[in-house]
Amino acid sequence: MFVRNKMHANPFTISPDQTIPDAHEIMSKHNVRRLPVVKNGKLVGVVSKEDIIQASPSKATTFSMGEIAYLLSKTKISQIMSRNLITISSNALLEEAALLMRDNNVSFLPVVDDGKLVGIITESNIFDAFIELLGFREPGTRLTVEADDAPGIMANLTSIIGNYGANIDHVAVYRGSHGKSAIVLGINSLNTTELEASIEKQGFKILYKLQNK
Repeated sequence: MFVRNKMHANPFTISPDQTIPDAHEIMSKHNVRRLPVVKNGKLVGVVSKEDIIQASPSKATTFSMGEIAYLLSKTKISQIMSRNLITISSNALLEEAALLMRDNNVSFLPVVDDGKLVGIITESNIFDAFIELLGFREPGTRLTVEADDAPGIMANLTSIIGNYGANIDHVAVYRGSHGKSAIVLGINSLNTTELEASIEKQGFKILYKLQNK
């Protein structure tokens, strides 16, 4: 799956010449925590709620509310935004986005194509894609099967399932230790009792079963 399939296209943005109250209003109105900063169509930074908090006077300040409001109204986004940006292309794989977020300890990435901001992708988008790829919300049975990590094992499993007329909707493999793997199979059937017996008869071990009705 590609970044373009899960990103938020046409995100809310702000200009570097706008002010902290402008950013706060946009964030509150649209319930977002960060805004790409765009100038002349080019991404130049990102401003977050945390940036605004850090730039705001402390609660222990002696300034009056009027003075605080005046100071904030004079503080431009360009003064508080983050400039060291990590971006990704809309044609990149979701796995690449996840690695960039993880390795750089960030929770979202601006999506840039040919120098133009086309969207943003967040941790929540990655989580949604993970759930979708594994078919966690779809009706059917999910079997987690322990198997030897060896050639031909997957073909053996799929042939057993095929013999029962069931269809594999989703599959994931988690490699373990001691030459064993856990294979998660999403099957489009709730009636899998005989299938499970056949799988175990062939030397596999069913570790877990989950059914969605």
